[in-house]
Amino acid sequence: MLILGIDTSCDDTSAAVVESGTKIVSNVISNQTEIHRRYGGIVPELASRRHVEMIWPVVDEAMKEAGIGYGELACIAVCHGPGLIGSLLVGCSFAKALCYAKKIPLVAVNHLEGHIYSSFLEEKKPDYPFIALIVSGGHTCLCRVDGFGRYRELGRTRDDAAGEAYDKVSKLLGLGYPGGPVIDDRARTGDPRSIDFPRAYLPDSLDFSFSGLKTAVLQYVKTVGGIEEKELPGGFASSSSGRRGAERFKGGGIAAKIHRGSGSLTPEQISDICASFQAAVVDVLMKKTEWAVRNEGIQRVTLSGGVAANSELRKRMGEMAEETGIELFMPSRSLCTDNAAMIAAAGYHRFKAGHLASLGLNPVAYLPL
Repeated sequence: MLILGIDTSCDDTSAAVVESGTKIVSNVISNQTEIHRRYGGIVPELASRRHVEMIWPVVDEAMKEAGIGYGELACIAVCHGPGLIGSLLVGCSFAKALCYAKKIPLVAVNHLEGHIYSSFLEEKKPDYPFIALIVSGGHTCLCRVDGFGRYRELGRTRDDAAGEAYDKVSKLLGLGYPGGPVIDDRARTGDPRSIDFPRAYLPDSLDFSFSGLKTAVLQYVKTVGGIEEKELPGGFASSSSGRRGAERFKGGGIAAKIHRGSGSLTPEQISDICASFQAAVVDVLMKKTEWAVRNEGIQRVTLSGGVAANSELRKRMGEMAEETGIELFMPSRSLCTDNAAMIAAAGYHRFKAGHLASLGLNPVAYLPL
């Protein structure tokens, strides 16, 4: 059974053909990093416009790589949320038009469900039940998975997702976008014990919180001289650090401040900050996962989402699995970030269960699992 998956939930335009929910036949991804890097983050309008340009070429390439025609598809699975609404509209509209024109069934897939089933695309697949840790730029949550469509959320972030915190700290330090890979790289040469950043463990809860950690990094950088603020006439303030600066405008009780650069920090200091920040994030993710395993009495864990490509997190999760006997399932790094293969994998199970979508399908920006 061949499924065409389409994902335009954020800034990657992706299409893939997957056989029987487990075998990748093709998986094509058009990345927009270079477009958004100059802005230090994703610009939703630019993302959706790029999706419009790339959706047809990417789908066409995925079908050509698979070497099949549309008549051989059992269905088309499209991500309809959660994500950026403008981006989701492009994928959903294209999928509906293609299904109408080719008379192919349509299946709607939750993006988080796709991340869960990315583990089923590897040779080693988890048995039910298992604990799923999903960590990305937009999501950080723990779920219990008892079977397809049988999910129970155990904990979620109360503020920033882990990947979002990475991007904001990277921007603060002037390291660029995306923040995850660059902080992971700089952390290799830093001392994770050099700075004791806080860990928000939230006792008696499996929820996450990373906003306090992000603020702690900002305050530390200001303390060591990375950011200096001074008031300017006319309600403006400037944050200057020598090479780079930022400006703030105050008016009507609202203050918006943008920090650009790490000031006079040395490369060694920046590496230590990256290592210490990353250690705090990974410690919390690890501890919460351990608590979930203990509370639920389940010895199988899957790790997915863009942050699941982080080298320190993968290393620590592997060590925990060896020490405790937990079965750990981690997709390859290429399947951790957004891709259409995981949408097709989840779509296969939805199609088998008879969960078809109508051509009136609309995307949903905030969609619970």
